[in-house]
Amino acid sequence: MTSLKSRLAGAALPAILVTCLALAAGAAEAPEQPVGLDRQTGMAVTIYNENLALVKDRRRVDLAQGRNRLAFIDVSGQIKPETALLSGADLAVIEQNFDFDLLTPGKLLEKGVGERVRIIRTNPETGVETVEEGTILSTVDGLVVQIGDRIEIAPPGRIVFASVPPQLRARPTLVLEVDAAATGTADLDLSYLTGGLGWRADYVAELSPDESVLALGGWVTLTNTSGTTYRDAALQLVAGEVNLVQPPIDLRMREDMVVAAPASRPMREEALFEYHLYSLDRPTTIADNQTKQVALLSADGVKVGKEYRFVRAVGENDLRSIEPERINATVRLAFDNSEAGGLGQPLPKGIVRVYKADSSDRVVFVGEDEIDHTPKGETVRLDLGQAFDITATTRQTDFERLSDTSWEAAYEMVVRNAKPLAITVSVIEQLPGEWRILQESQAHERRDAHTAAWSVAVPAAGEAKLAYRVRVTY
Repeated sequence: MTSLKSRLAGAALPAILVTCLALAAGAAEAPEQPVGLDRQTGMAVTIYNENLALVKDRRRVDLAQGRNRLAFIDVSGQIKPETALLSGADLAVIEQNFDFDLLTPGKLLEKGVGERVRIIRTNPETGVETVEEGTILSTVDGLVVQIGDRIEIAPPGRIVFASVPPQLRARPTLVLEVDAAATGTADLDLSYLTGGLGWRADYVAELSPDESVLALGGWVTLTNTSGTTYRDAALQLVAGEVNLVQPPIDLRMREDMVVAAPASRPMREEALFEYHLYSLDRPTTIADNQTKQVALLSADGVKVGKEYRFVRAVGENDLRSIEPERINATVRLAFDNSEAGGLGQPLPKGIVRVYKADSSDRVVFVGEDEIDHTPKGETVRLDLGQAFDITATTRQTDFERLSDTSWEAAYEMVVRNAKPLAITVSVIEQLPGEWRILQESQAHERRDAHTAAWSVAVPAAGEAKLAYRVRVTY
């Protein structure tokens, strides 16, 4: 029997067509080489804030010169296959396919429509097994099988397949068809973007007994629902809002990403483009369907201040009730993110939970707040809750309409302090339109175009009054 190449040549076809058809025939004959986790020699994962991660997976592969079909098993189940990049040897990627149709009993039946199967039944009284052959006709709304001259719906017994359909995979698999320049063993780097990996920062702060300093610890909480495990991965985190239209960072695997370092140190931080990059100083395993935490930072002696705040929005028709409502002050902690303040490092977005020990040295949770990405040199402000012992009532003592676009009003706020120590509270009034304070019991600070603020000293177990009159023009 003449070969395909001889028959093509005899037909006097163009040389280019002969070459292309010969390559196609060779491609069809190329056996698939499984490249599983046992061939993995390096792993690096860079996780972003937007449920996005860059995976760099290095595996050792035996290449034959010419066409090879490489099945990378146990890639992420949420891989973005259009972002895959294979490098590390003199080869060209011809085609790639992501097989995410995973092997399950339901999928096996669905892909087996039209296939011959065996149905094995066991006699409940004798235990004798009988075997019949049939053809799966449908799996829609139930199993339909033709057995001999009859059609059965959901036949009793076990359905036995001779083999697994080639389009089903036990694990998520990326199949790459490559053309290698030479035979040999090579370490290939497969890089890709994937969903299913996310991280957030969580902070734990403990106030000192006098509430002047706090100890701040930061943790990174990782969540993996991508469908695979990343073993001994060099982990990096990117803090910042990355535009997903462009590739976030270089996809090449760096040699230093798999070098271990002492585990007790927190994550190393560096600036990357307009973001901040945090690198774990040791490899870590991120298992599938796992949430884990790694240390981010630790700082003792962070100088902190406490503020009691009353914030109101003043309107034309407010506070006309007979009985003024009593409100509690919001308690706020604030600290400078600076070396002088005891910190001075970029803080990724996350929740800060604050604790304080009681008189018996038992730690009590006192509140939490979320911070945004906070650069070095900025001030962190945490609103932790309502102060039980600091209250205020406000009433409108006068109102006068001057025109269709102008009015005046007078207010009186009484602030009460049930604590045994004197305090200072911030009264913040948000005013509409163009405004001017006409009279006041103490001087205000104009914070911006719509905000007036007063610092009111309140004696221990006592009260203080703030009165002012404002004119508003729209």
